[in-house]
Amino acid sequence: MPKTLSCIEVTQLSKSFGKIVVLNNISLNVAKGEFFGLFGSNGAGKTTLLKILTGQLSADSGEVRTAGYSISDPISIKRSVGIVPEAESPPTFLTAREALELSCLLRDLKNVNERVDRWLDFFDLQVKSDVLCRDLSKGQRQKLMLASAFIHEPSLLFLDEAFINLDPIYQRRLREYLKKIVEEGRTIFLCTHLLEMAEKLCSRVAVINKGNIVAQGAIDELRSKEGEGLEEIFIRAVNGENAHIP
Repeated sequence: MPKTLSCIEVTQLSKSFGKIVVLNNISLNVAKGEFFGLFGSNGAGKTTLLKILTGQLSADSGEVRTAGYSISDPISIKRSVGIVPEAESPPTFLTAREALELSCLLRDLKNVNERVDRWLDFFDLQVKSDVLCRDLSKGQRQKLMLASAFIHEPSLLFLDEAFINLDPIYQRRLREYLKKIVEEGRTIFLCTHLLEMAEKLCSRVAVINKGNIVAQGAIDELRSKEGEGLEEIFIRAVNGENAHIP
């Protein structure tokens, strides 16, 4: 790892699908122990960037390292990080408990029962532990996806709309857990449209628009006036009004 202790390094990354440019020469750096937020309108390129960072897609050009691994080594990346995709999609043919046991098996973890029970308890899913995932509610499936990402205690978490489908009680419980693990030195990369929530959590943010990073930095650095919130920063950045922070 470089001396700056970067957890994610992206240099001049580009990705196109046919003639459509989805990511255009993107560069960003996320330090270890940082709570980093990425924001953008629908179709801005967030999900594509997330899939490249997590080894699910290849890049057309540029350099990318995630958790110390090149994206040319996607297996190592997937074993090292936790990923919560935007769609809540646990295996439909498994029960909630079996889905978490599978996550442990794939990572060759020990103390499987202890780990599984911990996260079933955390999200109050014990009563649903023997229910097939396809029969769980959206909120319950979301909790299960979060538990599956957390169960191996990764040093780096990728969260794409992690708070969606959670009621306020579990949103708060999740928020407090994420704050705690960042304080412990772990890293979180968050994509969300809940800007008020993100403003309470993120130490640094980037705004992506039409495949370009149009703002990047600490929230205080991105404010154009005292008291300006993340929503105003986002709108100004997308509109291109003096928003870029190198």
